[in-house]
Amino acid sequence: MLVLPEQLTHGTATACCRMLAQALRSDPAREAVADASALKVFDSSALAVLLECRREALAQGKSFAVSKLHPRLRALATLYGVGELLPVAP
Repeated sequence: MLVLPEQLTHGTATACCRMLAQALRSDPAREAVADASALKVFDSSALAVLLECRREALAQGKSFAVSKLHPRLRALATLYGVGELLPVAP
């Protein structure tokens, strides 16, 4: 499971993206799930990070889903037209 930090904004997005990509590469599971329950402070950069994680997971032949995405971030994803790219984890 990929765990998002409490804060994910423009200033922390690059480092977070690197950390999550490394975690994806080292995890042999066929399903990648991003746990967003800790995420409290974010901007649209959080969407960019999640979409990059999705791209990386799919490139590795893994499925991708997001668990416990904050309602405001889910609404932002819908507004930007990328909501369907971030499915809810079961």
